[in-house]
Amino acid sequence: MRYYIIDGNNVIGKISSLKKLQLKDKQSSREKLALMIERFFITKNVKISLHFDGHPNEKIKIQKGKIIYSKNLTADELVKKEIGHSKNPKNLIVVTSDSNLQEFARKCSCTIILSEEFSKQINLSALQDEENNRIQELNNPNEFKKLFGVK
Repeated sequence: MRYYIIDGNNVIGKISSLKKLQLKDKQSSREKLALMIERFFITKNVKISLHFDGHPNEKIKIQKGKIIYSKNLTADELVKKEIGHSKNPKNLIVVTSDSNLQEFARKCSCTIILSEEFSKQINLSALQDEENNRIQELNNPNEFKKLFGVK
């Protein structure tokens, strides 16, 4: 089974809406990223660890994995520890744009996905989900009646 190790703050920095939100409300940006990741991986057979710097505010849960807070360390240090303790690092996919972390992951035979690329993938997935929901709504005759004011 593939195991994704995601540098959460790094990914937030690559999604403009989350980056703006993080300036106002760090917790909300983390929650939204967790939700986006959950939706993206819902049909995939993977496990996930989502890493954030600092201490948890309110607990966030994801079904296919865990959220790890670095507390007094850096998230990069914990990601490296997780890679180092892995029995099979070839099954790990590390999502980050941090060059130091990429280099470490590469030396350990992990697959690397840049945060920019990953953010595009989860944004595209979210747009497709939204489009499918709208199509389903339009297939409902009551929605047409609402649109055109018919009772």
